[in-house]
Amino acid sequence: MLYIRVDANETIATGHVMRCLSIADAAKKLDEDTTFIMADDSAEYLVKSKGYNIIILHTPWNDMDKETGKFLEIIRKNSISRLLIDSYQVTENYLKALSEVTKVTYIDDLDKFIYPVDSLICYAAYAEKFEYEKKYTNTKLYLGTKYAPLRQEFCGLGKKVIRDKIEKILVLSGGTDKMNVLQKILDSLLTVKDVQIDAICGIYNPNFDMLCARYSEFENIILHRSTDKIIDYMRSADIAISAGGTTLYELCACGTPTISYIIADNQVDNAKWFVEHDVIELVGDARKDDISSNLSESLDRYRDREYRKMLSDKMQVMVDGYGAERAAELVIV
Repeated sequence: MLYIRVDANETIATGHVMRCLSIADAAKKLDEDTTFIMADDSAEYLVKSKGYNIIILHTPWNDMDKETGKFLEIIRKNSISRLLIDSYQVTENYLKALSEVTKVTYIDDLDKFIYPVDSLICYAAYAEKFEYEKKYTNTKLYLGTKYAPLRQEFCGLGKKVIRDKIEKILVLSGGTDKMNVLQKILDSLLTVKDVQIDAICGIYNPNFDMLCARYSEFENIILHRSTDKIIDYMRSADIAISAGGTTLYELCACGTPTISYIIADNQVDNAKWFVEHDVIELVGDARKDDISSNLSESLDRYRDREYRKMLSDKMQVMVDGYGAERAAELVIV
């Protein structure tokens, strides 16, 4: 049995849980079941809907030190021998206490401190920036985009078909969109004619009804309240506009030319790496920049089919979609 400690709520959205669900699905293919451990029941429905059991700690998600004692009891009671942790809220003391009683693998992309764990996964494209090899001697390191834990449907997709003209644009804003970036992007696309625009609202987005009303007169703008078929929209789109988190790796697997924007600190390095390597353009940090004007300039460049083809090829070389399977194999050993 694999145990995964992760959280999701209106503040941190679903990114951490979704990538852990991908690893759990991959582990299931290896005949290994998974139980999730979470601070509260905010994402209980999501985990259970995928067929996994869940243990609720009833502790504050943003103060993990307060759960240490209770968690240690659960580890002993359930004879937990392998534990995957995916949370930015961990502390050195927390990880040290757990690592003393079970094998801990931690998913990182911040390099906040030296993590006292058995194994460390960093699938970020910019992983080399952290120079993990110089900092860790006894910790197993699994680094690079080959470990990006995407869902099974992203595995081994064929080459993206690049149309001569842009017919479909996909707009993604993450699970929460507290700054209502989706509206800013859609407003900037109102002058784009003869193009279908699919906008995906995350499950924690409070503005869905307002957005539906706002764009009801625009037949080419279609709003969706989350979806289990996100890959279908990604593959059919000629261009995607997305926040700079894990979704960029999914779009890479699809080969869908993408324009990114930043909405959180942990997206900065990711988005900038893609720009520096001429893979995904960045229109700015939505928290402080006017991304609308930059978006118009990027769209002008993306109208060039050869440019989109070049970006698409680079994206699919980076991510093959088998990262969750690789991560599952190393975690359950």
